[in-house]
Amino acid sequence: MSVTATLRLAYGADALEPATVNAAQRGENWAQARFVRRYGRVVWALVWRMLARAGERRAAEDVTQDALVAVLTALPRLRYEGAPQLTKWVTTVAARTAIDALRRQVPRAVVSLDLNASEPSDQREDPQGRAEQQAIGRAVADAVGELGPEIRAAFVLRAYHDFDYAEIAEILGVDIGTVKSRLFRARAALAKRLDQTLGEDAR
Repeated sequence: MSVTATLRLAYGADALEPATVNAAQRGENWAQARFVRRYGRVVWALVWRMLARAGERRAAEDVTQDALVAVLTALPRLRYEGAPQLTKWVTTVAARTAIDALRRQVPRAVVSLDLNASEPSDQREDPQGRAEQQAIGRAVADAVGELGPEIRAAFVLRAYHDFDYAEIAEILGVDIGTVKSRLFRARAALAKRLDQTLGEDAR
């Protein structure tokens, strides 16, 4: 299931019932466990893409756990207004936790990560087509991995989670103009990387 589909489920039948959310806010263990099962996959998908590095599964797991702890700690103070608002709020906490983690990281060489690795591949693809797709995926991952934390967050939220400019601005706590600027820089870096990759393939 794609991350976009996962997020959309939070708005429909797969959303938690208000009574469960309220019980989680009161600290009832059964409700908090259901809350984590429901929203843990949303947090994981965002964090995994935000880290954008191969071999970082343990780091992604740690940051996901930190984000979920932050969510549960702040949950009692949230004024619950429905599934869409709750999903956006959880995403906000996850994105900011990931940004903080990225800021603390010691800079090191970026290596490739297939950003679609968590999604099922089409087994009917021919080998050449699959190889080309993987090359493009690595180029995208390299470009994303080279972005600063704030620019990376804007790109991931837009490209992989389908948030609009206003929503991204709210999640990251910036104005829409800043979001547009960050996305422009991210897309420019991506285009440059893809040009290099496609140029190498053509030689």
